Amino acid sequence: MTTPRAPGQPHPPRRARLPRPPRRTPRAARTPLGPRQLHPGAWWLWALGLGAAATRTTNPLLLLLLAAVAGYVVAARRGDAPWSRSYGAFLRLGLVVLGIRLVFAVLLGSPIPGTHVLLTLPEVPLPAWAQGVRIGGRVTVEGLLAALYDGLRLATLLVCVGAANALASPTRLLRSLPGALYEAGVAVVVAMTFAPNLVADVQRLRAARRLRGRTDRGVAAVLSVGLPVLEGALERSVALAAAMDTRGFGRTTDVPPRLARTTAALTLSGLLGICLAAYGLLTAGGAGWAAPVLLLGLAAAFAGLLLGGRRSPRTRYRPDPWALPEWLTAGSGAAVAALTIWLSALDPAAFAPTVVPPTAPALPLTAVLAVLIGLVPAFVTPHPPRRAS
Repeated sequence: MTTPRAPGQPHPPRRARLPRPPRRTPRAARTPLGPRQLHPGAWWLWALGLGAAATRTTNPLLLLLLAAVAGYVVAARRGDAPWSRSYGAFLRLGLVVLGIRLVFAVLLGSPIPGTHVLLTLPEVPLPAWAQGVRIGGRVTVEGLLAALYDGLRLATLLVCVGAANALASPTRLLRSLPGALYEAGVAVVVAMTFAPNLVADVQRLRAARRLRGRTDRGVAAVLSVGLPVLEGALERSVALAAAMDTRGFGRTTDVPPRLARTTAALTLSGLLGICLAAYGLLTAGGAGWAAPVLLLGLAAAFAGLLLGGRRSPRTRYRPDPWALPEWLTAGSGAAVAALTIWLSALDPAAFAPTVVPPTAPALPLTAVLAVLIGLVPAFVTPHPPRRAS
């Protein structure tokens, strides 16, 4: 109720009407602009797609092209976090694996029959129960080529895994796991942060040795820093897991027994279906039934994880968005895997060059274009933010 105005009294000033604030978009629906971390799940899906493509071929040219694609994307989108420096360690590990495979082929022989003998080593006689195994003997070109192709395929797989480790933050990936998998989250933290912490500790200790005027190369230097590196990496991983467990990470609530049994049955059957389909996709004759089994396994596992998420009520602080760059990154890896599997079924000779007799591997244009799709994340993903020096 307003007070009446006296005669001659001036009118009170009108209160200015404030403009209505614009309607804000919910935080979960907004995509941050500028540099940001890509969703770690997108990087792992992209790397697994490249790894699946590498398992379908022994063509060294295609394997080297896959490794080059992974390396280019890492060079273009790698940040400056400590775990981003693990890619070089995986490269060296791949070269070590390739060398070990060749050494085993020379010393233990190869089951591949060959006529082009390079050299003959002294053969160690073995008892009758060790038939099929030999030490020394003839070293053929065919056996070395088969060992080289197999070792290069395994090295390419390690390069793809190293690319995912260098691009995806392990802690952010763990935070994005479904609620049903949070009971195993502490173990996942220890497993996924061990390798990046190991690389960071190696670089830190080598720098400390150089500052003290000691050499950081040679067998003696490696042995002197080996135990501190392993101990420090494991302690940091366990400390992170203990901190997460102290803050209630993985805490569950009571659910009806029927729901718990249904969740366990769906998750277990879905994972078994996915494993069976993966085995069928990796074999030559399982491409027909593997795709339907894979779809059924994914559906059952997704339903199980969705139901199991009710046991882990939790909130998310600044959840990682899944926007167009994430879809393009994951889709490029899936496209590389799908096209490589399809093309390898159409032209098996191009993806698996023969070694008896030795033939020069061919480089089909369609396979090259399929592998080059993996370069999409280097151009469509945002740059990672840089830490302040």
